[in-house]
Amino acid sequence: MSAKYLIIDDSHAGQRIDNFLIGFLKGVPHSRVYKALRKGEVRVNKGRVQALYRLALHDSVRIPPLRVAERDIAKPSARLRSCIDEAILFEDDNLIVINKPSGLAVHAGSDVQCGLIEALREMRHDTHLSLAHRLDRDTSGCLLITKNRKTLLELQALQKNHLIQKTYALLVEGTWNLGKKKHVTLSLLKNQLKSGERMVVVDDAGKPAETIFEPMKIFQKTTLLRAQLITGRTHQIRVHASALGFPIVGDEKYGTKSREKRLFLHAQRLVFTLSGKKPCVFEAPIPDEFTQNR
Repeated sequence: MSAKYLIIDDSHAGQRIDNFLIGFLKGVPHSRVYKALRKGEVRVNKGRVQALYRLALHDSVRIPPLRVAERDIAKPSARLRSCIDEAILFEDDNLIVINKPSGLAVHAGSDVQCGLIEALREMRHDTHLSLAHRLDRDTSGCLLITKNRKTLLELQALQKNHLIQKTYALLVEGTWNLGKKKHVTLSLLKNQLKSGERMVVVDDAGKPAETIFEPMKIFQKTTLLRAQLITGRTHQIRVHASALGFPIVGDEKYGTKSREKRLFLHAQRLVFTLSGKKPCVFEAPIPDEFTQNR
């Protein structure tokens, strides 16, 4: 293998060299990337650079041939490939929108060898694909994947400024009796139990969190709700619903033990506007199990 030479375009101008390399060299340990920078294996315009160096337009970057161990390469199964292909709701030159199934992790972890993003990168032979946001493993629905850094940064800026409208569908235990609309403003704090398990709790010392709940259909023992996120804290909808006395069906972390095979939380709708374009509206149909036999 020989070194690669890349010319920086406007999509990477201004990015730190270490972050650029980590994104480009997917699967290579971060420690190896920083070692390559320290030893001068990476060159910009034929010279050494520090990890904090910010790339400029038209910089020439030498990238050494860093091998990824075979065991580190995600190899999605045929079943996973088919599942992802069938779940694509929309795709253009900048974005892929996927109706993520419940139970599929968005990225690899200690107990997940191949997540959705690793599988998609392998399927498309494209290391530039990135998660614009995340969904919990057990949550289904709309997930945004970007194809370039420009779109990723733009979406991240929209999220930071609360300019992406996120609507969820959830099935909760109990028959709703809190009116046509309930605006919850309970602050949330991340907490770690003695067992090591991480929980989010309602606490005034936590970060502000807002959720608006509206009933869509009331069943005999459960209720189908719509939830609009005003903020986007970890487990926000799950904790707020539980705090109201209406835990999500299948949520054993913040509710009760359940015979259900999934968490009944679904990212139903995303609305946002990218620069110079018309508003984007993406919807993932509410799964049948949310309403059948209720």
